[in-house]
Amino acid sequence: MALPPASSDVGKLATGVALERAVQEWADAIGAENVIRDGPEIRSAENATFRSDREVTAILRPASREQVQACVRIAAATRIPLYPVSGGKNWGYGSRLPAADGCAILDLRRLNRIVDFSEELAYVTVEPGVTQGELLAFLKERRSNLWIDATGASPEASVLGNTVERGFGHTPYSDHFAHACGLEIVLPSGEVIDTGFARFTNAKAAPLYNYGFGPAIDGLFSQSGFGIVTRMTVWLMPRPEYFQAFFFTAEQHEDLAAIVEALRPLRLDGTLRSAVHIGNDYKVLSGLRQYPWEETGGQTPLAPEMLAPFRKKLNFGAWSASGALYGTRIQVAEARRRLRGALRGRASRLKFLDDRMLRLASTVARPFQWITGWDLTRTLDLVKPLIGLQQGIPTDQPLKSCYWRKRRPAAQKMDPDADRCGLLWFAPVLPTRGEDALRAADIAREVVLRHGFEPALSLTLLTERAIGCVISIGYDRDVPGEDDRALACHDELVERFADEGYYPYRLGIQSMHLMRRPTPYNDFLQSVRETLDPAGILAPGRYDPRA
Repeated sequence: MALPPASSDVGKLATGVALERAVQEWADAIGAENVIRDGPEIRSAENATFRSDREVTAILRPASREQVQACVRIAAATRIPLYPVSGGKNWGYGSRLPAADGCAILDLRRLNRIVDFSEELAYVTVEPGVTQGELLAFLKERRSNLWIDATGASPEASVLGNTVERGFGHTPYSDHFAHACGLEIVLPSGEVIDTGFARFTNAKAAPLYNYGFGPAIDGLFSQSGFGIVTRMTVWLMPRPEYFQAFFFTAEQHEDLAAIVEALRPLRLDGTLRSAVHIGNDYKVLSGLRQYPWEETGGQTPLAPEMLAPFRKKLNFGAWSASGALYGTRIQVAEARRRLRGALRGRASRLKFLDDRMLRLASTVARPFQWITGWDLTRTLDLVKPLIGLQQGIPTDQPLKSCYWRKRRPAAQKMDPDADRCGLLWFAPVLPTRGEDALRAADIAREVVLRHGFEPALSLTLLTERAIGCVISIGYDRDVPGEDDRALACHDELVERFADEGYYPYRLGIQSMHLMRRPTPYNDFLQSVRETLDPAGILAPGRYDPRA
């Protein structure tokens, strides 16, 4: 199936009188110190984890919904396009780069209030600048019995930003957009609407129920440029009576199919209530260390047959899986029994770990190994933050894998953009069937290795019926030619997976051309865009069929 080529930039660099007028009016509206025109901040904003030639006209930093409205109205009057970002930590998909040239970035980090919170009804209402780390600190300060669902993006990632991108995490609340409601949205006209029951000022169920009555429009404002979400309610998970993580491995690449077949019934019947993550050996190795330059004599890519000694030394398999069980002790015991039965003969080294056992392993690793037969000495640094994520504790540990091909260690304060880490993600969604999972893994391994990179692959049993597959292309942007090769690899993955009927759950700015196809669906989206944003000033090129 042939996909349309990526088009040229859909925006044009704004210059002259209109831009100068807009800049002056923005400065009057939000303060001159919050309108950045040049210098290192602009250059930083024009950088990402892959090559791009985007030019940014300005960075705007409003501090309230009213200031966002003012910025939008000025943009509409002057025809200077805006590109909103919540935190700009969208690594692998474009960071904070606009999807089109000539945009002013609308940086929403100063909108960082926690507007509402209920321990009793387990929800919190946040603005775009509230990070995972800040929300966790808020809950800890109140000694809350509630958990967030965290992603591996880092504690500095925006809660709202990930939710409107339909991101996912690790707990039973891992489908983030499915656990959100009551969006406050600034439209391209500058008007404000609220979704669901939140459109009624006295509605007591506004933060509790997705839909209200009439057409449900929340989804139109996820992964779109139809409006700027300035507030959202996110549901929180009550701390369960008991939590226990589980880990297992499979020794052969082909074992993946049987593993998926074994786990699917347990997801469908609710035994496994949360996402289960399955990573291949490349994925695990890149999470434990940087590229083995010394052991390979500098040869790239790392061939599959060269992974065996690393798997043996670091105690992981061709596939390594993790998940968690939540509930009462009786419920967890029954789920544990059923999981053991389902994986018998299909997986090896199935182990369970709770907080008490983790503390024991951390303090007396060797005695723990003697008692349990589980050597955690080499993988504890990976296991501890993963268990934290399964309990809603964000971590920046997964960011270390962005430095996989770099020849210098990651800095204590990691910034993949500034450190010129190469990273492209492609994230197709698959049916939860063994044959589909193995087919995807085979395509990824063949294409990525042929282009000279390591096929780091994770498969997440995201819902009861679907797998979210994330293929990571990691490289060093300081190596001449790597950007071009990585983008070519990414584009071939897009083409090959589309031919098989597997499409991504989200797009990076390098993939937005997938929207530019003549279909009735895109015709509908275009009509909505033209109605809401006839001047085309809001996020041009972002999921935009007009571009």
